[in-house]
Amino acid sequence: MKKVLFSLTALAVLLISCEEDTTDVQNDILAQEVQVDMSDFYVYTDNTENDFSGKGNNGKDCATMRVLNENLKANKGLEKRMYDIEKHARQFIASKKPDRPGNGNGNGGDGGDGGGEDPVDDGLGVINIPVVVHVIYSNSNENISDAQINSQIAVLNKDFNATNGDVSQVPFEFVGRVADSDFNFTLDRVIRVSSSRTSWGTNDAMKSSANGGSDVISPATHLNMWVCNIGGGILGYAQFPGGSASTDGVVVSPQYFGTTGFVSAPFNGGRTMTHEVGHWANLRHIWGDGRCKRDDFVSDTPSSDAPNYGCPSYPTVNCRSNDMTMNYMDYVDDSCMYMFSEGQKSRMRAIFAPGGARASFLGN
Repeated sequence: MKKVLFSLTALAVLLISCEEDTTDVQNDILAQEVQVDMSDFYVYTDNTENDFSGKGNNGKDCATMRVLNENLKANKGLEKRMYDIEKHARQFIASKKPDRPGNGNGNGGDGGDGGGEDPVDDGLGVINIPVVVHVIYSNSNENISDAQINSQIAVLNKDFNATNGDVSQVPFEFVGRVADSDFNFTLDRVIRVSSSRTSWGTNDAMKSSANGGSDVISPATHLNMWVCNIGGGILGYAQFPGGSASTDGVVVSPQYFGTTGFVSAPFNGGRTMTHEVGHWANLRHIWGDGRCKRDDFVSDTPSSDAPNYGCPSYPTVNCRSNDMTMNYMDYVDDSCMYMFSEGQKSRMRAIFAPGGARASFLGN
Protein backbone atom coordinates (compact mmCIF):
# COMPACT_ATOMS: atom_id res chain seq x y z
CA MET A 1 0.00 0.00 0.00
CA LYS A 2 2.85 2.35 0.90
CA LYS A 3 4.45 1.65 -2.47
CA VAL A 4 1.20 2.55 -4.22
CA LEU A 5 0.87 5.81 -2.26
CA PHE A 6 4.51 6.66 -2.99
CA SER A 7 4.01 5.98 -6.69
CA LEU A 8 0.88 8.12 -6.78
CA THR A 9 2.68 10.95 -4.96
CA ALA A 10 5.65 10.76 -7.33
CA LEU A 11 3.28 10.79 -10.30
CA ALA A 12 1.50 13.87 -8.93
CA VAL A 13 4.81 15.69 -8.41
CA LEU A 14 5.87 14.75 -11.94
CA LEU A 15 2.60 16.00 -13.41
CA ILE A 16 2.84 19.31 -11.52
CA SER A 17 6.46 19.71 -12.62
CA CYS A 18 5.57 18.99 -16.24
CA GLU A 19 2.67 21.43 -16.01
CA GLU A 20 4.98 24.16 -14.70
CA ASP A 21 7.52 23.43 -17.45
CA THR A 22 4.73 23.58 -20.04
CA THR A 23 3.60 26.94 -18.65
CA ASP A 24 7.15 28.28 -18.89
CA VAL A 25 7.40 27.12 -22.50
CA GLN A 26 4.03 28.65 -23.28
CA ASN A 27 5.11 31.93 -21.76
CA ASP A 28 8.28 31.87 -23.86
CA ILE A 29 6.22 31.19 -26.98
CA LEU A 30 3.83 34.00 -26.04
CA ALA A 31 6.73 36.42 -25.78
CA GLN A 32 7.87 35.42 -29.25
CA GLU A 33 4.43 35.58 -30.85
CA VAL A 34 3.40 39.03 -29.61
CA GLN A 35 2.71 41.20 -32.61
CA VAL A 36 4.48 44.56 -32.64
CA ASP A 37 4.57 47.35 -35.19
CA MET A 38 8.10 48.01 -36.44
CA SER A 39 7.15 50.63 -39.03
CA ASP A 40 8.68 53.47 -36.99
CA PHE A 41 12.06 51.81 -36.51
CA TYR A 42 15.13 53.52 -37.94
CA VAL A 43 18.87 53.37 -37.44
CA TYR A 44 20.47 55.91 -39.77
CA THR A 45 20.61 59.60 -38.82
CA ASP A 46 22.75 60.76 -41.73
CA ASN A 47 21.09 63.99 -42.85
CA THR A 48 22.44 67.24 -41.47
CA GLU A 49 19.30 68.25 -39.61
CA ASN A 50 19.79 65.21 -37.38
CA ASP A 51 23.49 65.83 -36.70
CA PHE A 52 23.72 67.47 -33.28
CA SER A 53 27.42 67.56 -32.53
CA GLY A 54 27.16 69.89 -29.57
CA LYS A 55 30.13 71.95 -30.69
CA GLY A 56 29.69 75.54 -29.68
CA ASN A 57 27.45 74.44 -26.79
CA ASN A 58 29.96 73.99 -23.97
CA GLY A 59 31.63 71.35 -26.13
CA LYS A 60 29.05 68.68 -25.24
CA ASP A 61 29.43 65.98 -27.84
CA CYS A 62 28.35 62.35 -27.75
CA ALA A 63 29.58 60.71 -30.95
CA THR A 64 27.52 57.53 -30.58
CA MET A 65 25.10 58.11 -33.46
CA ARG A 66 27.82 59.24 -35.87
CA VAL A 67 29.88 56.16 -35.02
CA LEU A 68 26.76 54.03 -35.53
CA ASN A 69 26.26 55.53 -39.00
CA GLU A 70 29.85 54.67 -39.91
CA ASN A 71 29.47 51.12 -38.61
CA LEU A 72 26.22 50.65 -40.54
CA LYS A 73 27.94 51.65 -43.77
CA ALA A 74 30.87 49.32 -43.11
CA ASN A 75 28.80 46.35 -41.95
CA LYS A 76 25.80 45.58 -44.15
CA GLY A 77 24.41 43.02 -41.69
CA LEU A 78 24.30 45.40 -38.71
CA GLU A 79 21.01 47.07 -39.61
CA LYS A 80 19.21 43.69 -39.75
CA ARG A 81 20.70 42.64 -36.41
CA MET A 82 19.58 45.88 -34.80
CA TYR A 83 16.11 45.44 -36.30
CA ASP A 84 15.86 41.93 -34.83
CA ILE A 85 17.11 43.14 -31.44
CA GLU A 86 14.53 45.93 -31.46
CA LYS A 87 11.73 43.55 -32.39
CA HIS A 88 12.63 41.11 -29.64
CA ALA A 89 12.79 43.93 -27.08
CA ARG A 90 9.36 45.21 -28.10
CA GLN A 91 7.91 41.71 -27.98
CA PHE A 92 9.32 41.12 -24.50
CA ILE A 93 7.98 44.41 -23.16
CA ALA A 94 4.60 43.87 -24.80
CA SER A 95 4.36 40.35 -23.37
CA LYS A 96 4.64 41.86 -19.89
CA LYS A 97 1.84 44.31 -20.68
CA PRO A 98 -0.82 42.20 -22.40
CA ASP A 99 -3.52 44.75 -21.64
CA ARG A 100 -1.54 47.61 -23.20
CA PRO A 101 -0.95 46.86 -26.88
CA GLY A 102 1.19 49.32 -28.79
CA ASN A 103 3.97 49.76 -31.28
CA GLY A 104 6.72 51.37 -29.25
CA ASN A 105 6.44 54.80 -30.83
CA GLY A 106 4.90 58.10 -29.86
CA ASN A 107 6.99 60.04 -27.35
CA GLY A 108 4.73 61.27 -24.62
CA GLY A 109 2.12 58.67 -25.53
CA ASP A 110 0.09 56.49 -23.22
CA GLY A 111 2.11 53.32 -23.19
CA GLY A 112 3.40 51.54 -26.27
CA ASP A 113 5.86 48.70 -26.39
CA GLY A 114 8.70 51.10 -25.69
CA GLY A 115 7.50 51.32 -22.10
CA GLY A 116 5.08 53.41 -20.15
CA GLU A 117 4.62 55.28 -16.93
CA ASP A 118 3.59 52.29 -14.80
CA PRO A 119 6.33 50.08 -13.28
CA VAL A 120 6.13 46.49 -14.52
CA ASP A 121 7.82 43.42 -13.01
CA ASP A 122 9.70 41.81 -15.89
CA GLY A 123 10.86 38.85 -13.80
CA LEU A 124 14.57 39.47 -14.46
CA GLY A 125 15.53 40.61 -10.95
CA VAL A 126 18.63 42.71 -10.30
CA ILE A 127 20.94 42.65 -13.33
CA ASN A 128 24.61 42.40 -12.36
CA ILE A 129 27.11 44.08 -14.69
CA PRO A 130 30.83 43.49 -14.03
CA VAL A 131 32.93 46.33 -15.44
CA VAL A 132 36.39 46.24 -17.01
CA VAL A 133 38.07 49.67 -17.16
CA HIS A 134 40.86 50.12 -19.71
CA VAL A 135 42.95 53.21 -18.89
CA ILE A 136 45.05 54.24 -21.89
CA TYR A 137 47.27 57.19 -21.05
CA SER A 138 50.01 59.35 -22.54
CA ASN A 139 50.60 61.44 -19.41
CA SER A 140 50.06 61.28 -15.65
CA ASN A 141 46.72 63.12 -15.77
CA GLU A 142 45.26 60.57 -18.17
CA ASN A 143 46.50 57.73 -15.95
CA ILE A 144 43.54 58.31 -13.66
CA SER A 145 43.56 57.04 -10.09
CA ASP A 146 41.69 54.08 -8.66
CA ALA A 147 39.71 56.59 -6.61
CA GLN A 148 38.50 58.31 -9.77
CA ILE A 149 37.51 54.96 -11.27
CA ASN A 150 35.64 53.94 -8.12
CA SER A 151 33.80 57.25 -8.07
CA GLN A 152 32.44 56.50 -11.55
CA ILE A 153 31.18 53.06 -10.53
CA ALA A 154 29.44 54.68 -7.56
CA VAL A 155 27.73 57.21 -9.86
CA LEU A 156 26.48 54.48 -12.17
CA ASN A 157 24.90 52.59 -9.28
CA LYS A 158 23.22 55.71 -7.94
CA ASP A 159 22.00 56.95 -11.31
CA PHE A 160 20.63 53.65 -12.60
CA ASN A 161 18.92 52.91 -9.28
CA ALA A 162 17.52 56.40 -8.62
CA THR A 163 19.44 56.81 -5.35
CA ASN A 164 21.30 59.94 -6.45
CA GLY A 165 20.46 62.89 -4.22
CA ASP A 166 19.52 65.26 -7.04
CA VAL A 167 16.64 63.06 -8.20
CA SER A 168 14.60 65.08 -5.70
CA GLN A 169 14.78 67.99 -8.18
CA VAL A 170 12.64 66.20 -10.79
CA PRO A 171 9.59 68.37 -11.60
CA PHE A 172 6.24 67.12 -10.35
CA GLU A 173 5.14 66.41 -13.94
CA PHE A 174 7.80 63.69 -14.24
CA VAL A 175 8.09 62.41 -10.66
CA GLY A 176 5.92 59.37 -11.37
CA ARG A 177 8.17 58.38 -14.26
CA VAL A 178 11.47 58.23 -12.34
CA ALA A 179 12.83 54.69 -12.63
CA ASP A 180 14.91 52.47 -10.40
CA SER A 181 16.35 50.28 -13.16
CA ASP A 182 17.74 47.54 -10.85
CA PHE A 183 21.26 47.38 -12.25
CA ASN A 184 24.28 46.55 -10.11
CA PHE A 185 27.66 47.66 -11.45
CA THR A 186 30.81 46.17 -9.94
CA LEU A 187 34.43 46.87 -10.84
CA ASP A 188 35.96 43.60 -12.08
CA ARG A 189 39.40 44.83 -13.08
CA VAL A 190 41.46 47.80 -14.29
CA ILE A 191 43.84 47.45 -17.25
CA ARG A 192 46.40 50.23 -17.70
CA VAL A 193 48.25 50.81 -20.97
CA SER A 194 50.90 53.48 -21.53
CA SER A 195 50.84 54.97 -25.02
CA SER A 196 52.60 57.70 -26.97
CA ARG A 197 49.34 58.46 -28.76
CA THR A 198 47.78 61.72 -27.54
CA SER A 199 44.31 61.36 -29.10
CA TRP A 200 42.33 58.38 -30.37
CA GLY A 201 39.34 59.59 -32.35
CA THR A 202 36.28 57.39 -32.82
CA ASN A 203 37.49 54.56 -35.07
CA ASP A 204 37.77 52.09 -32.12
CA ALA A 205 41.57 51.87 -32.35
CA MET A 206 41.83 52.06 -28.55
CA LYS A 207 39.95 48.72 -28.35
CA SER A 208 42.78 46.69 -29.87
CA SER A 209 46.25 46.00 -28.53
CA ALA A 210 47.38 45.69 -32.15
CA ASN A 211 46.73 49.44 -32.44
CA GLY A 212 48.39 50.30 -29.14
CA GLY A 213 45.17 50.10 -27.16
CA SER A 214 43.65 47.39 -24.99
CA ASP A 215 41.60 44.39 -26.18
CA VAL A 216 37.97 43.89 -25.19
CA ILE A 217 37.53 41.45 -22.29
CA SER A 218 34.61 38.96 -22.12
CA PRO A 219 32.00 41.24 -23.75
CA ALA A 220 29.25 38.62 -23.32
CA THR A 221 29.46 38.98 -19.53
CA HIS A 222 31.34 42.25 -18.93
CA LEU A 223 30.90 45.91 -19.78
CA ASN A 224 34.18 47.25 -21.18
CA MET A 225 35.03 50.93 -20.66
CA TRP A 226 37.96 52.60 -22.39
CA VAL A 227 39.18 55.79 -20.72
CA CYS A 228 41.42 57.70 -23.12
CA ASN A 229 41.67 61.11 -24.74
CA ILE A 230 39.28 60.96 -27.71
CA GLY A 231 39.95 64.49 -28.96
CA GLY A 232 37.86 66.74 -31.18
CA GLY A 233 35.67 67.98 -28.32
CA ILE A 234 34.08 64.53 -27.95
CA LEU A 235 33.15 63.46 -24.44
CA GLY A 236 32.38 59.84 -25.23
CA TYR A 237 30.64 57.29 -27.42
CA ALA A 238 29.14 53.83 -27.10
CA GLN A 239 28.34 50.77 -29.17
CA PHE A 240 24.70 49.72 -29.39
CA PRO A 241 23.71 46.07 -28.95
CA GLY A 242 24.26 44.17 -32.20
CA GLY A 243 27.72 45.48 -33.04
CA SER A 244 30.93 43.49 -33.19
CA ALA A 245 31.98 41.69 -30.00
CA SER A 246 35.55 42.82 -30.66
CA THR A 247 34.58 46.47 -30.12
CA ASP A 248 31.67 46.18 -27.69
CA GLY A 249 31.64 48.74 -24.90
CA VAL A 250 31.88 52.46 -24.19
CA VAL A 251 34.63 55.08 -24.55
CA VAL A 252 35.07 58.32 -22.59
CA SER A 253 37.76 60.94 -22.23
CA PRO A 254 39.40 60.86 -18.76
CA GLN A 255 38.34 64.35 -17.68
CA TYR A 256 34.67 63.33 -18.00
CA PHE A 257 34.98 60.05 -16.08
CA GLY A 258 34.02 60.01 -12.41
CA THR A 259 33.74 62.84 -9.90
CA THR A 260 37.20 63.24 -8.41
CA GLY A 261 40.76 63.63 -9.66
CA PHE A 262 41.35 64.65 -13.29
CA VAL A 263 37.82 65.90 -14.07
CA SER A 264 36.55 68.98 -15.89
CA ALA A 265 33.40 70.99 -15.16
CA PRO A 266 30.59 71.12 -16.14
CA PHE A 267 30.92 67.42 -17.01
CA ASN A 268 32.56 66.34 -13.77
CA GLY A 269 29.64 64.45 -12.26
CA GLY A 270 30.17 61.08 -13.97
CA ARG A 271 27.04 61.53 -16.10
CA THR A 272 28.85 61.19 -19.43
CA MET A 273 29.34 57.53 -18.60
CA THR A 274 25.74 57.22 -17.38
CA HIS A 275 24.65 58.58 -20.77
CA GLU A 276 26.95 56.27 -22.75
CA VAL A 277 26.01 53.18 -20.75
CA GLY A 278 22.41 54.10 -21.57
CA HIS A 279 23.31 53.79 -25.27
CA TRP A 280 25.12 50.49 -24.61
CA ALA A 281 21.86 49.29 -23.04
CA ASN A 282 19.92 50.31 -26.19
CA LEU A 283 18.67 53.80 -25.34
CA ARG A 284 18.56 56.51 -28.00
CA HIS A 285 19.00 60.22 -27.36
CA ILE A 286 15.84 61.53 -25.81
CA TRP A 287 15.02 63.78 -28.81
CA GLY A 288 15.34 60.80 -31.18
CA ASP A 289 18.17 62.44 -33.16
CA GLY A 290 15.70 64.32 -35.28
CA ARG A 291 12.81 66.73 -35.17
CA CYS A 292 9.45 66.28 -33.45
CA LYS A 293 8.44 63.31 -35.59
CA ARG A 294 11.58 61.36 -34.71
CA ASP A 295 11.26 58.97 -31.78
CA ASP A 296 13.46 57.46 -29.09
CA PHE A 297 11.11 54.44 -28.98
CA VAL A 298 10.07 55.25 -25.40
CA SER A 299 6.47 56.23 -24.82
CA ASP A 300 6.82 58.16 -21.55
CA THR A 301 9.52 60.60 -22.71
CA PRO A 302 8.08 63.75 -24.34
CA SER A 303 8.74 64.61 -27.97
CA SER A 304 11.51 67.10 -28.64
CA ASP A 305 13.19 68.47 -31.74
CA ALA A 306 16.78 68.95 -30.52
CA PRO A 307 19.07 68.40 -27.55
CA ASN A 308 19.19 70.78 -24.61
CA TYR A 309 22.42 72.23 -23.23
CA GLY A 310 23.64 73.83 -20.03
CA CYS A 311 21.03 73.93 -17.26
CA PRO A 312 17.66 74.72 -18.88
CA SER A 313 14.85 76.22 -16.88
CA TYR A 314 11.64 74.29 -16.33
CA PRO A 315 9.47 74.21 -18.30
CA THR A 316 11.33 74.12 -21.60
CA VAL A 317 8.71 73.64 -24.31
CA ASN A 318 9.26 71.87 -27.64
CA CYS A 319 6.88 69.96 -29.90
CA ARG A 320 3.92 71.19 -27.81
CA SER A 321 5.14 69.48 -24.63
CA ASN A 322 7.60 70.10 -21.82
CA ASP A 323 11.04 68.64 -22.46
CA MET A 324 12.40 66.12 -19.96
CA THR A 325 15.65 68.07 -19.93
CA MET A 326 16.83 66.35 -16.76
CA ASN A 327 16.95 62.96 -18.49
CA TYR A 328 20.35 61.30 -18.75
CA MET A 329 19.92 60.88 -22.50
CA ASP A 330 19.82 64.63 -23.18
CA TYR A 331 22.92 66.85 -23.52
CA VAL A 332 22.62 69.06 -20.42
CA ASP A 333 25.37 69.62 -17.85
CA ASP A 334 26.04 66.81 -15.40
CA SER A 335 24.51 68.66 -12.48
CA CYS A 336 21.24 69.11 -14.39
CA MET A 337 20.55 65.52 -15.49
CA TYR A 338 19.24 63.10 -12.90
CA MET A 339 16.69 60.56 -14.14
CA PHE A 340 15.79 57.67 -16.41
CA SER A 341 12.10 57.08 -17.09
CA GLU A 342 10.11 53.90 -16.48
CA GLY A 343 9.86 53.44 -20.24
CA GLN A 344 13.63 53.71 -20.60
CA LYS A 345 14.03 51.17 -17.80
CA SER A 346 11.80 48.71 -19.64
CA ARG A 347 13.70 49.26 -22.86
CA MET A 348 17.12 48.75 -21.26
CA ARG A 349 16.16 45.67 -19.30
CA ALA A 350 14.49 44.02 -22.32
CA ILE A 351 17.86 43.38 -23.99
CA PHE A 352 18.92 41.31 -20.96
CA ALA A 353 15.81 39.09 -21.22
CA PRO A 354 16.15 35.49 -22.49
CA GLY A 355 16.82 35.71 -26.21
CA GLY A 356 17.92 39.35 -25.90
CA ALA A 357 21.18 40.80 -27.17
CA ARG A 358 22.76 40.89 -23.69
CA ALA A 359 20.94 37.91 -22.11
CA SER A 360 24.29 36.29 -21.23
CA PHE A 361 24.70 38.85 -18.42
CA LEU A 362 21.90 37.15 -16.44
CA GLY A 363 24.34 34.46 -15.36
CA ASN A 364 26.57 36.97 -13.53
